[in-house]
Amino acid sequence: MTAYAAVVLAGGAARRMGGVDKPARPVGGRPMLRRVLAAVADADQRIVVGPVGPVPQGVRVTREVPPGGGPVAAAAAGLALVDPGIRVVALLAADLPLLTTAALAELRYALEASTAALACYVDGEGRRQQLCAVWRAPKLRAALGRLAAQRGGGVDGAPVRGLLAGAAVRELSWPGSGPPPWFDCDTDEDVRRAEEWAQ
Repeated sequence: MTAYAAVVLAGGAARRMGGVDKPARPVGGRPMLRRVLAAVADADQRIVVGPVGPVPQGVRVTREVPPGGGPVAAAAAGLALVDPGIRVVALLAADLPLLTTAALAELRYALEASTAALACYVDGEGRRQQLCAVWRAPKLRAALGRLAAQRGGGVDGAPVRGLLAGAAVRELSWPGSGPPPWFDCDTDEDVRRAEEWAQ
């Protein structure tokens, strides 16, 4: 498969968890961010965007502008560090403790087999999991540029769905073998469910 970079967004405020450092919260004995980074260990570049502590060797860290500017601003900051020769970018939330290398490979295969701008999972209710997605890097850059132009030059505060507007999306359903890789932990109850799946 084509070389790829992973951009992991770790700057959320975790308001529904009382403002804790959510990416550092453990699931199955490991912080969620570490679990996501392990799932993308085969990436040619790994970039974390957010105020995080120590990261594994070779992982680059940056911040969105302005800090706290939201996931689209974070995506732009991460993409700015991706080598120009890399044509595929996984755009991932840091709170996906059930993500696996195999699940990402499915997205990458699906993207390569299509002409879509991105491939992402959809849940059982048909909702796109926009931060468990793999993009063609030029298409993501174009989407960020378009969104910035629409918003007067900046993308801070922009919704992630704005990136997908007009983009051809290859949607994948999870086949049900194992826990859903797109499951994100927004609440304490989500963390408890993830712990059960991770056992």
